Amino acid sequence: QVQLVESGGGLVQPGGSLRLSCVVSGNITNIKHMGWYRRAPGKQRELVAAAPIGGTTVHTDPVKGRFTISRDNAKNMVYLQMNSLKPEDTAVYYCNIKGISPRLGAYDFWGQGTQVTVSS
Repeated sequence: QVQLVESGGGLVQPGGSLRLSCVVSGNITNIKHMGWYRRAPGKQRELVAAAPIGGTTVHTDPVKGRFTISRDNAKNMVYLQMNSLKPEDTAVYYCNIKGISPRLGAYDFWGQGTQVTVSS
């Protein structure tokens, strides 16, 4: 069974930093895409940053220059370093992986989410 578990969320003041981590466990191979999404209250889930294997990382405009995604392929982990946090960054943050394997076919797995609240 494949599981994604996020950690590192919490309450932080504006201008502060947090580092989210996501560990992927289970029998999973050929992860092509690892990414972070978020859902703010009353809004749809949106992409925050993506780290395709062998490709260039992507950071969406709202977080560009403040957030940095990185991945450790050997450990099946993905991170999101968030600096200069703003109240509008408040959301539940989700880890996501996509890939193709002989056993699973095309797959798309999500974590349970971790709450990030930016408030003074």
